[in-house]
Amino acid sequence: MAQRVGIIGVGLLGGALGQCLVKQGWEVFGHDPAAPVVNGLTMCGDATELVGQCESVLLCLPTSDVVAGVIDALGQAVTDRHCFIDTTTGEPGEMEALGRRLAKQGAYYLEANVAGSSELAKHGEATLFLGGDTETIEHHWELLEALAAKRFHVGPVGAASRFKLVHNLILGLNRAALGEGLAFAEALGFDAGEALALLKETPAVSAAMEAKGGKMAGGEYHPPQARLVQHLKDVCLIRLLASKTGAQTPLTDVHQNLLEKAEALGFGEADNAAIIEVFRQGSL
Repeated sequence: MAQRVGIIGVGLLGGALGQCLVKQGWEVFGHDPAAPVVNGLTMCGDATELVGQCESVLLCLPTSDVVAGVIDALGQAVTDRHCFIDTTTGEPGEMEALGRRLAKQGAYYLEANVAGSSELAKHGEATLFLGGDTETIEHHWELLEALAAKRFHVGPVGAASRFKLVHNLILGLNRAALGEGLAFAEALGFDAGEALALLKETPAVSAAMEAKGGKMAGGEYHPPQARLVQHLKDVCLIRLLASKTGAQTPLTDVHQNLLEKAEALGFGEADNAAIIEVFRQGSL
């Protein structure tokens, strides 16, 4: 008998994770008002119907505020048989509060923040940062193992959200540097695609270059693997935590400005590789 899991939020990431599980023989139920049909998933009309069918529920939502709203709406449908595994990149303090609230209802809560694009997630090649107690993680290990090739338990609830922001800070700055570099190459008269091929043979190569270089060189931002506006949300969270802790993030301060300019140019819903257009279009 196939193992069963539910996913609330089957957009880019949630849909990719669902496809990944379906390929491995899992029975996957989904709910998302913006995506009434997803290939391979049994779609539910509302979140309450979904949690009535599934004890393990992935949350793949835009913000921690949205997650809290979904849990509020579920109300008494949440029971001590449920475990909510949250992939949302949200505000860590809000994730901790959500964990405490679910515990009062007898339910379990784990963070499973995804490092990697929806394309990597679809093929089980992303990385998970896990936040929660060891016993709950071990109980759901088969599901977590099916979701991602690499899994790291970084601490209690809240720790995974914090570490995901560390990851996104570094990755995002890599993309911004790549965009600036390729636009600089073009300004000097080089073809971006040819420059990219050469750079991949040098110490300047990076995972960001491998994933986003071709999109930047060709100006190909649709369909997105990860939306630029979502990374802008993450950068705002990074700066908020930096202000609370006294951490110095001058490069991220500039990065936020670049992302805001890219959004103003109309690239908010495009792939985050579109940050290069801020440099190309002289919008600084």
